[in-house]
Amino acid sequence: MSVGESWGRVPPSLCAGSAVVSHVDPRFGARLRALRADRGLSLRALGQLAHRGKSHLHDLETGAKAPTPETARHLDEVLQAGGALARLVGHPVDHDAEADELLARVRASDVSAETLARIEASVDDLASAYATTPPADLLPVVRRHLAYVGRLLDGRGTLVQRRRLVVAGGWLTVLRATVHIDLRQRSAAGAHLVAAAALAEHAEHAEIQAWCLETRAWDRLTQGEHRQAIDLSQQAQQLAPRGSSAHIQATAQEARGWARVGDVRRTRDALDRLERLTANLPVPERAEHHYRYDPTKALAYTATTLSWAGDPAAEQVARVALAELDPRGDGGDRPRRSASARLDLALALVAADQPDEASAVAAEAIRSGRVAPSNWWRAREVLRRVEQTDAAEASALREVYEAYRPAG
Repeated sequence: MSVGESWGRVPPSLCAGSAVVSHVDPRFGARLRALRADRGLSLRALGQLAHRGKSHLHDLETGAKAPTPETARHLDEVLQAGGALARLVGHPVDHDAEADELLARVRASDVSAETLARIEASVDDLASAYATTPPADLLPVVRRHLAYVGRLLDGRGTLVQRRRLVVAGGWLTVLRATVHIDLRQRSAAGAHLVAAAALAEHAEHAEIQAWCLETRAWDRLTQGEHRQAIDLSQQAQQLAPRGSSAHIQATAQEARGWARVGDVRRTRDALDRLERLTANLPVPERAEHHYRYDPTKALAYTATTLSWAGDPAAEQVARVALAELDPRGDGGDRPRRSASARLDLALALVAADQPDEASAVAAEAIRSGRVAPSNWWRAREVLRRVEQTDAAEASALREVYEAYRPAG
């Protein structure tokens, strides 16, 4: 069962750390369809421009699914609609009070289908928010949802209901561990990865188990424990369902591990496997979802891997990846990924003996404020390489680095 399988039709969105749902004007679907037609776009073409699945856009146009305010604003921008769509999606309403009331009802009866649908939809929303929400802001929201699931597990429920709760708890717990890693809180991350793996084993959910291993691999990679990262990535691939998002992501992680140890042959072998796995892979309905592999990530992963391996092709691949992620130079729809892509390009530029441009690109990534604490070592590596060249720009980059460096 995937994160979103058999879950509610109208998922709640997130706003200011609270579970919320938005009122949608029934004219939204018709307005979206008219705007698309006016611009001569097919559903598939709009999906490629907006990084949304064709079926998801079809559901929005027919009213089968409701847009989040974020989706409405994004489609407005893509279609140059001047806010016409966003105005049809009402302001979010906080549902914390309703959640408390719902909990009181659950304590007296089995877990309702409505409750389970809300929880599972919230898992999707939180996993999607990960790409754009600062980890310090996301962590308390994840914690609150986990506490809610825990309280429900203390109540009554059928075996099927309880399994769905355990699966939701597993996804939330591995997401929480990932956020702790981003905040460099390794002890907390380790504890929650153990808990997530136990929940996944209890629910017999192989994909969550594989994501736990892949997340451990990423943690080891950020700590410079490259051989352990490779081993954990390979274990994740063996455990994950073939072709699943966890399997693909673990393959990408293995490639990065081999790049860090300087094994070019094995790096390229892993990249070749990644390319085969992602060939003709459709863009998921929610491409920003952390646990649904977006094939548009493949180019960015290749740029990272080649720059780490010191491959001469890294510079060109990194430039193309950055152009796709941030065509307007404002961070794009995935600002954290854009910041990482700039660090990849900067590292490739230093290797190509262009420290002046490398300094400028790295400084832009740092000033964006989108380099997570767990990724700060990448900025530090670029700075170290630039300083080794004795370039005049090194002092300016050092100044930016010190000004934005996270505490601790």
